[in-house]
Amino acid sequence: MATKVPAFALLALGLLSACAGTALRGTGDLGVVVERATGSVQVVDTTRRTSLARIEGLGDLSHASISYSRDARYAYVFGRDGGLSKVDLLTRRIVHRIIQGGNSIGGAISADGRFVAVANYEPGGVKVFDADTLALVADIPAVSADGRRSKVVGLVDAPGQRFVFSLFEAGEIWVVDMHDPKQPALRKFTGVGKEPYDGMVTSDGRHYAAGLFGEDGVALLDLWNLDAGVRRALVEFGRHGEKLPVYKMPHLEGWAATGSQIVLPAVGKHEVIIADQNGWEEIARVPVAGQAVFAVASPDGRRVWINFAFPHNDTVQVLDLPSRRIVHTLKPGKGVLHLEFSPRGEQVWLSLRDENRIEIYDPDSFARLGILPAESPSGIFFTVRAHRTGL
Repeated sequence: MATKVPAFALLALGLLSACAGTALRGTGDLGVVVERATGSVQVVDTTRRTSLARIEGLGDLSHASISYSRDARYAYVFGRDGGLSKVDLLTRRIVHRIIQGGNSIGGAISADGRFVAVANYEPGGVKVFDADTLALVADIPAVSADGRRSKVVGLVDAPGQRFVFSLFEAGEIWVVDMHDPKQPALRKFTGVGKEPYDGMVTSDGRHYAAGLFGEDGVALLDLWNLDAGVRRALVEFGRHGEKLPVYKMPHLEGWAATGSQIVLPAVGKHEVIIADQNGWEEIARVPVAGQAVFAVASPDGRRVWINFAFPHNDTVQVLDLPSRRIVHTLKPGKGVLHLEFSPRGEQVWLSLRDENRIEIYDPDSFARLGILPAESPSGIFFTVRAHRTGL
C-alpha cells in the first residue's frame, strides 16, 4: 500500500525545489558606480570584485549621488536633470523614474526608510517622496524671509525622522521633521553665515555642520538642542590669508569623521584640517598634494584616503591620523573622482573618470587588487551606506 505524504511535507519539498533553481543572494556586498557621461550605473560585487550589470537610461548623472533603502535592495539615484530613479539591485533594472525638478544635486532617505528627500537648485527647495511609489509627499520651497529663493545644498538625514539642509544664497539652515508627513514641522535658522556650500551630519547624528564659502568657519547646529541655535566653529577654517583659486568645491558630506576626530578640507588651500569632533576646535593642519575634494576614512578610523581637484586629480594620498602625516602617495591615473571602502575595510575602490576604469586597492599594502572598465566613472556607493546616518 502506498504511503501518503503529508501536505506540509509536499509544500516543503516544493519550496526546496524552487530555491534550488533560483540564484538567491544578499545585497550586503553590492554597490553602484555612477557612469556620468552615459547616464548609466554599474552594479558591482565587492566580494568577487566584479561588475554584475550596467543599467542605462538614468539621465544626466554629471553630479549624481545615491541613497539606499533600509533593506539595501533599492538604490535611489539623484540626477542633475532633476531625475529621481529607483533601481533594483537584485533584478538590475529601473523600478520607477520621475523628473521632479530642474536641477537636483543630491538627496537622502529618512531613518525609517519611508521617505526620500531631494535637494534642488531649480526650483530651489526640497521635495519629499514616498520611498515605495515615488509619489510626492511634501514640497518645501527654499524661500527666505526676504522672499528670495535659494539653491539647496547639504541635504542629509538625521535621527528623529528629520532632514537637514542649507540655503546657499540666503545663508540659512532648515530642519524638517517628518513624523507627520501631511504637516511636516519646519525649523529655520537664519544668519548662519555667507554662502553655505555643503553640509554634513556627524556619524552619531548629533551635529550638522555647514561649510561656508563666503567667509571663514563652519556653521554648527546641535541637533540635540535646537533651541541653542547655530554657532560658529573652526573660525580659522576657510579661505583666510592668501585667496587661492578654487578649482572644485570640496564635499563635506561623507568626509572623515573618525571617533573623536574629524578631517575637513581647507577651501582653496593645499591642506586638510584635523578637528576635535566634541569641541569642534582645530587640532592640526596637514599639508597635502593639492586642493582636497574627498577624504574617506577607513572603517577602523585610523587612516584617511584623500583625492584632489585639478591639476592634482591624478593623485591620492593616505593620511595616518595617529601620527598626523601622509604615509603614502599613489598616482593611479587621471581624473580620480571618488573613493569608497568596502564594508569591512579590506578594499578601497577608486573611480578614474579620464581613464574609464575603476581601480581596487589593498589599504594595508597599497597593492592594486583589480581593475574594472567603466564609462567615465564618478561616484562609488556601497550598500553599507544604507545603515549609516547622513549617507
